[in-house]
Amino acid sequence: MKNWAGNLEYSSGSVERPESVDELSALVGSAERVKALGSRHCFNDVADTEGVQVVLDRLPGGVEVDSERRVARVSGGITYGDLGLALESQGWALHNMASLPHISVAGAVQTGTHGSGISNRALSSAVKAVEFVRASGEVDRLEEGDGDEFFGSIVGLGALGIVTALELAVEPTYKVRQQVYEDLPWDTVLADYDAVAGDGYSVSLFTDYAGDAVPQVWRKVRLDVESGPAPSSFHGAKPAMRPRHPLPEMDAVNCTQQLDVPGPWLDRLPHFRHEFTPSAGDELQTEYLLPRAHAASAFEAVRALAGKFAPLLFVSEVRTVAADEFWLSPAYRQDSVALHFTWRLMQAEVEAFLPELEAALAPFGARPHWGKVFSVAPADIAALYPRFADFRELVAKRDPEGKFRNRYLDRLLP
Repeated sequence: MKNWAGNLEYSSGSVERPESVDELSALVGSAERVKALGSRHCFNDVADTEGVQVVLDRLPGGVEVDSERRVARVSGGITYGDLGLALESQGWALHNMASLPHISVAGAVQTGTHGSGISNRALSSAVKAVEFVRASGEVDRLEEGDGDEFFGSIVGLGALGIVTALELAVEPTYKVRQQVYEDLPWDTVLADYDAVAGDGYSVSLFTDYAGDAVPQVWRKVRLDVESGPAPSSFHGAKPAMRPRHPLPEMDAVNCTQQLDVPGPWLDRLPHFRHEFTPSAGDELQTEYLLPRAHAASAFEAVRALAGKFAPLLFVSEVRTVAADEFWLSPAYRQDSVALHFTWRLMQAEVEAFLPELEAALAPFGARPHWGKVFSVAPADIAALYPRFADFRELVAKRDPEGKFRNRYLDRLLP
């Protein structure tokens, strides 16, 4: 079995699909090594194992909303697309979505995956409680009020147990409009990136870092916040006259509705439609999050390398993420800008270039996304996270025999 991109073949001896938590508990309790496998949208071996891989898509339990507490209990194996449909049918919504709705909730939360928005925290920030199957096979529950261990476990890289269910904060459903603008001057971005990034509920820049302008800006606004017509220009960028794909040569048929047409949150916050099912992605991805205060300097550093990485790059997306309190969240205690790179499927060439890109971003404290390709040394990663030593101790406490370890965690937590 391979991951979504096809650049990694999993090394597990078997893949199991338990149909109950009891069955999963027995499986975990008897296994020497075991890892959960979500939607396979990671580009490295964070979910790999030489033992047993478990897929949670057959676990029972739909989406149960507690309207008084404003939380929804969901199975760890559900995707954000299916969750969104279930919530919308009951009149509820999440605060944010990732660009691709096909990813699993548990996998996205455990790797610190995020959406965009200068005031929007990562997807993990919606978690109010989590249920694990621990190494012993015991089912355990942590709630937000449980303090340190809760904040150390939500972005946990699968090292602390297998997530079977989560309780997520929800809010009443809302509508969103999506607008695309073209040719945003780089001078404007560099002069006041906060003004650009903050001008909308979610703002994404799509660029190759070359030239004098950012080719595309995707702006999403909530109708309950901004009800008037779309601006006739966006900080000097002009409105797109037709639906656009982030890659100019690609048809926008699989992208969510643009041209300022209102629609439900789940059909606008992602960039791609839920009904579109990507079968494979001939690409690699890397991403680095760093303090938003350093955004302009980081852009300049990357633009200086644009000529070198041009043959490798499909497109780069720039987003913002608000700070949170999760120990291993790439946005831990820092309002962040996220520089995401979608590379051509040229693994050797990309891996050879990444050290140079990472060296350019290192002065700004760039933290790599846990589920994407990076080359930052484990010691350097540890230095980026003030609670990293505490996380190491938590893993030793919860999994002393290393049942949930794999090559990835052996490198990260030697």
